[in-house]
Amino acid sequence: RALLSVCPGDTSVLAGLYGPAEAKISKELPDRAALEVLLRPKVGLPGVLERSREQLLRQTCEAVLLGVLHPRTAISLVLQVLSDAGSLLSCCLNAACMALLDAGLPLAALFCGVTCALQPDGTILLDPTARQEQEARAVLTFAIASRERKVLMATTKGSCSVEEMQQCLAAAQSAASTIFQFYRDSVRRRYSKC
Repeated sequence: RALLSVCPGDTSVLAGLYGPAEAKISKELPDRAALEVLLRPKVGLPGVLERSREQLLRQTCEAVLLGVLHPRTAISLVLQVLSDAGSLLSCCLNAACMALLDAGLPLAALFCGVTCALQPDGTILLDPTARQEQEARAVLTFAIASRERKVLMATTKGSCSVEEMQQCLAAAQSAASTIFQFYRDSVRRRYSKC
């Protein structure tokens, strides 16, 4: 299955999810599904940054995926960057969640990605553009679960105080409600056509 995720600010990611399918013996896990996440840049080959993001995405997906219901299987999630105008990691997180949801895989909760840019004057921008990210003092991306707005993953580039990080987290948790409503509306539209 393939699914296109377009985030505000013209960043778009195409997500394809394959599985659960028979796993190769070397990758087979006896107690749960083995999840593989591949992030493909718009041009060129994946580098260190993509590998780092793949690990963050995989850990986030594994935190909610009920893989114990599909032991000894493999699930592959392929994310292809179509355009990057900023907030790429959060767009990838949103595409990953929508792909898992669309494939009907059992999840303990939904999750979404929210990126915050902390400007030099202390202002917090949600869903920053690439230029706003470059000008920011710090860029923080959070993966927020739909249950109790729990933080599944957080990553920071730049420097900020603990208080500023807490302010960014509060803003991200608040913004997550809008994204989860978007998920509900998207699923409702998709399945009301059947």
